[in-house]
Amino acid sequence: MVSNQKMSLTTQNRLIIFGLVLSTLLIMAIAVFATINIQRNLNEGYQNFGQVISKILAIESVELTKDIPEKKAFEVLKTHSDSLMKSHHDIIFIEFRNADGKLIYKAINKNITKSKIPSITVSSPMTNVIDNTNIGSVTVGLSGSITSKISKTARASILFVFVIVWLVFAFVILINTYLITRELRILHDGVKRISSGEFGYKIEGKDVSEEVQELFQAFNDMSMRLNLYDEENIEQITLERNKLEAVLMSIVNGVVVCDNNDIVTLINNHAKEMLELEGDQLLNTTIQNYVDTQGEYCFTEKIEEYKKLSLEEKSTKPIYFNINVSGKILKSIISPMFTRNNDYVGYIIVLIDITRETEMDQMKSQFISNVSHELRTPVTVLRSYIDTLYNYGNEFDYDTQKEFIGTINTEIIRLNRMVNDILDFSRLDSNAKLEKSENDISQLIDACTSQIQVLLKEHNLNIDVQKDEDIPLLYFNYDAIARALTNYLSNAIKYAPENSTITVRLFKEPEKNLVTVTVRDEGVGIAPEFQKKVFERFYRVENNTHTVKGTGLGLHLVKTTIEKHHHGIVFVNSQPNKGSTFGFSLPIDTSEFDEEQDLV
Repeated sequence: MVSNQKMSLTTQNRLIIFGLVLSTLLIMAIAVFATINIQRNLNEGYQNFGQVISKILAIESVELTKDIPEKKAFEVLKTHSDSLMKSHHDIIFIEFRNADGKLIYKAINKNITKSKIPSITVSSPMTNVIDNTNIGSVTVGLSGSITSKISKTARASILFVFVIVWLVFAFVILINTYLITRELRILHDGVKRISSGEFGYKIEGKDVSEEVQELFQAFNDMSMRLNLYDEENIEQITLERNKLEAVLMSIVNGVVVCDNNDIVTLINNHAKEMLELEGDQLLNTTIQNYVDTQGEYCFTEKIEEYKKLSLEEKSTKPIYFNINVSGKILKSIISPMFTRNNDYVGYIIVLIDITRETEMDQMKSQFISNVSHELRTPVTVLRSYIDTLYNYGNEFDYDTQKEFIGTINTEIIRLNRMVNDILDFSRLDSNAKLEKSENDISQLIDACTSQIQVLLKEHNLNIDVQKDEDIPLLYFNYDAIARALTNYLSNAIKYAPENSTITVRLFKEPEKNLVTVTVRDEGVGIAPEFQKKVFERFYRVENNTHTVKGTGLGLHLVKTTIEKHHHGIVFVNSQPNKGSTFGFSLPIDTSEFDEEQDLV
């Protein structure tokens, strides 16, 4: 409605300007026509004036020179003409000629510039009254200054009248336009107030036409109805909006709502955290203004691609892309937003943090690569040694055959350990329940340390076992805990330098209801940034010192065994170049955990 009003006012302004221009041209034409007529009449009158002067001068000259000598007549004419020019400043010259056309006398007005050219020259004959014979002629030259002054005065007067008339005419048109558009302005103001939400606003229409008064009354009725509707529904609308905002704010994923002009109208707290925004930093601005940690406008390209799609394509083909914010990988999905009437009103950007999944995919790929490499090595060795023994075994002495068989046995044990890790990973990560019983953890430590004696000798390592007394029996799965401790011991052997000591401690923490086992080596240690991740699946610390191959499942299996299946705790304490201490704690009293499992 406002836009139509603006359009009509623009047309009206054009008509007003056209009317002013047309009236100006008309008045100018009238003024020019009047000026030309006045000038023409002035010229005719001035011509008659000059004719009268010349005739009078001719008659007077005849009377003055009658019956006097020629010499005396010359003096008389001179005196008379000079006096006449003094009394008439518009006369440039007066000439007297005889009947033969010979110049008798010429009087020139010295007060007029010599270069002044007469605008009118009039001649009249001098006639003898008695016998009506021609005795000569008188020629008078007039400057036309009188007509020039009168013409200038007339033009100035006409111009003045023209300006006054034009101003009055323009003023009348403007007043008329103001009066005509006053009602429209009042109505326009009322519409603006209604559109801004000021329902119930009334238009006071005074001194307006009957038709406009009816229009104002209809407007006031509409305003009152809108006010009543607003009062009845605003609470419900507000409630529904608050519900919608509450739902969006509580969604785990980030949500950014943009209107059809790319302005961010709503953004939930999770999106602010993911995009590292403070307060309402992005609200009421275009989403394209957001810059990621790499200084790039990460949304701009994809939003432009989305906006080029048709409505059908937007509904069936959401735009998927990833952005990087401070090392976090956010999967972004752009989907259209429609009203109940299927009117397109904007779009929603859903942000999903897939950093963990991406890292897991990378670790899985690395795990598959590591497992493939780790399996290839023992299989290749086994095949080589077995093939050699099969084809040339009779040619080897007993010691050589024993050495071959020992190598085969070592590789089989290594292969078996890897296969067991993979099987344990599948079993322990599932919800399979481990069978538990009361066991002596002290005896389990003795058994595990005894099994690794061969590995200790191979690496020239010593082991020191320290155990507290009065360690109670614990409720656990013997094989699972033995495998966890063996994993700790195997890692310590891998990374401990030769001729160093591996320390195993068993102690009780009664205030925490725990029994703790630790394995300490004197190796290169682990940097603090890696310690938080060593228990994650497939994760391996790779650097210049940690070059030992493996599947990356060992410590994750320990964590799953201890925490998921035995309600214990795993931990690591390490400093670079000062060794590492890996440990786990098991609860002494497991009755509360057993009750929880029974309830489940």
